Amino acid sequence: MARQEWCWFDRVRGVTDELSFLRQQARTQRFTLGTPREFRVSPDGTRLLFLRAESGTDRRNSLWELDLGKGTETKIVDAAELLPGEEELPPEERARRERARESAGGVVGYAVDDEFRLAAFSLSGKLYTVDLATREVTERVGTSVVDPRPNPAGTHVAYVRDRRLRVIDLASGTDEVLIGEDGDDIAWGLAEFIAAEELGRARGYWWSPEGTSVLVERTDRSGVPRWTISDPAHPDAAPTTVAYPAAGTTNVGVSLSLVGLDGLRVDVERDDWEYLVAVHWSAGGPPLIAVQPRDQRELAIYAIDPVDGSTKLLHTETDEHWVEVVQGVPAWTSDGRLVHVSAADGSHRLVIDGEPVTGSGLQVRSVLHVGAEVLFSASADDPTQIHVYRTGAGGVTRLSATDGVHIGAGTAEVTVLSSWSLRHAGPKVSVLRDGEPVATVESYPADPGLEPAPEWLTVGERGLRAALLLPTGYRPEDGKLPVLLDPYGGPHAQRVLQSRNAFLTSQWLADQGFAVLVADGRGTPGRGPAWEKAIVRELAEVTLTDQVDALHAVAAEHPELDLGRVAIRGWSYGGYLSALAVLRRPDVFHAAVAGAPVTDWSLYDTHYTERYLGVPGEEPESYERNSLIASAPELRRALLIVHGLADDNVFVAHALRLSSELLAAGRPHVFLPLAGATHMTPQAEEVAENLMKVQIGWIKRELEAAAR
Repeated sequence: MARQEWCWFDRVRGVTDELSFLRQQARTQRFTLGTPREFRVSPDGTRLLFLRAESGTDRRNSLWELDLGKGTETKIVDAAELLPGEEELPPEERARRERARESAGGVVGYAVDDEFRLAAFSLSGKLYTVDLATREVTERVGTSVVDPRPNPAGTHVAYVRDRRLRVIDLASGTDEVLIGEDGDDIAWGLAEFIAAEELGRARGYWWSPEGTSVLVERTDRSGVPRWTISDPAHPDAAPTTVAYPAAGTTNVGVSLSLVGLDGLRVDVERDDWEYLVAVHWSAGGPPLIAVQPRDQRELAIYAIDPVDGSTKLLHTETDEHWVEVVQGVPAWTSDGRLVHVSAADGSHRLVIDGEPVTGSGLQVRSVLHVGAEVLFSASADDPTQIHVYRTGAGGVTRLSATDGVHIGAGTAEVTVLSSWSLRHAGPKVSVLRDGEPVATVESYPADPGLEPAPEWLTVGERGLRAALLLPTGYRPEDGKLPVLLDPYGGPHAQRVLQSRNAFLTSQWLADQGFAVLVADGRGTPGRGPAWEKAIVRELAEVTLTDQVDALHAVAAEHPELDLGRVAIRGWSYGGYLSALAVLRRPDVFHAAVAGAPVTDWSLYDTHYTERYLGVPGEEPESYERNSLIASAPELRRALLIVHGLADDNVFVAHALRLSSELLAAGRPHVFLPLAGATHMTPQAEEVAENLMKVQIGWIKRELEAAAR
């Protein structure tokens, strides 16, 4: 019976289509190349800057300008002309891109002065500026440049090199160290690992509004444990040593100083905080910082006196479990009102000058821009959709009009909407002025040749959001289908979103002969603080229970699902969840592919892990209860573990320890190491294609064996 169903499907699709989609997906970086990004609106609202590659297969982004009056696009910086060959990145920039999951090339980021006269960017480690009026591009520094930014006045450009913050005076051409120290453990102007990986803060310095001084982060990693990443495929290559703050160990020491262009330094008063969450400095008020203690049960907002470095407490949020970090706040409006997001009443609400401006039915996701008014994203009663809103005299107004996932940029007055939906490949990008369309930005994503057809479901007593995908052309008379769960399932990420691109891989998997189920359980965003915090101390139990409940609820309504053949696959937290499924629920799951799984939470970083499980030394039972290592002797089902040997986020030690424990317990399994691969999935087309084919072939064989 099982063999007949696989053969039916092979006749429908054929091998050529498999190769075509997988290669194309790798070449187009999951069909994101050619789509515009990184939008900046000029102060007068007449021009728009953005990045975009030439096509859906071109990795090199160039800098473009759109005249909003004429609707014409002009290429300001041609990345291919500046760099016809491959990029050479300094280690700090390579690490920054890994943290941001940035796999594109060319100009991947840029910064502008307040008047839109000058833009600065790095390309292959070189620092360039471009005069936005004349289009003249000037190379300023030839190597090892990280995060260049002009001051608001456009007279100086700061950047980081060799862990020191440097400043170029554009009038004189002088390039000097503004602040730095000797030694490999001290850095100025760079965000530390936890900030970039967990807090969403990629920056390590901030210009004053007048452009005469800089608020600079100093990091000291001397007390952080050193972990080693080697390349067994190249034993002649020296190993890489990284400072990694695993749960329960010492974090990077972080402090702040105000440094003038004249070299005058004022250290910022440091209270008893562990994490520098966010920094904001605008003309609306003095510098703002948001900080958290080690247990994350508080988030405090301080204003810094730029004269003497003293701090004044403005607002404190507390929670018995943890205070969620929301991107884009705190901030000042242009007229000096404090903006933050509060979850004190059971929903993520936008608060301006102490007054909530959004109701309990709206879950604020992020604050996108703060000026005279506030631009933000949020979900209402449907967490599968994300919309863009603005504040104004008439209250809160939704700017995105169609169903889907909308990403906002620009300002409340001139807003750029990147709208992803089930109806089209890639985003439709429009520019609104006071809510009315005035222009569009061209987008050139490749056509994947797939039409995802998810069935939207709300299932179980908790109303779990799920999507079911069946093979293209499937008919009930073709027989029952084996089931493949394709989750992430953990905090801070959703899979069930109304976007075509979100289900391309899932549809391809379905087209291999599976009923593919994607479900978001408790802990995922968009449904309020109580939903997100239901996982506290119980990551394993809660997230796995919700996947099982979703499976059974969907199968009760869809008899075509064969519960005698159920597999699960995932990466990162999804890999953890997949291994957990066959270890703890062998009555439900028959095979699992666990990609880059966290297996021992004491090996994962401080901020993420301690938020959910506490400190290992204080709550060892929490770590034991949620560990895959502890469950290894219980394995009774097929398990394939996949892990990149160069992963510096979820180290390969996770997979190796689980494999060793399984072997010691006499539990057969398969371990597939990926030479040279980081936490991002392999980008080489042939590797990406064959990795997926290996997984699918293995799952098919194991499910056939389970059905006998």
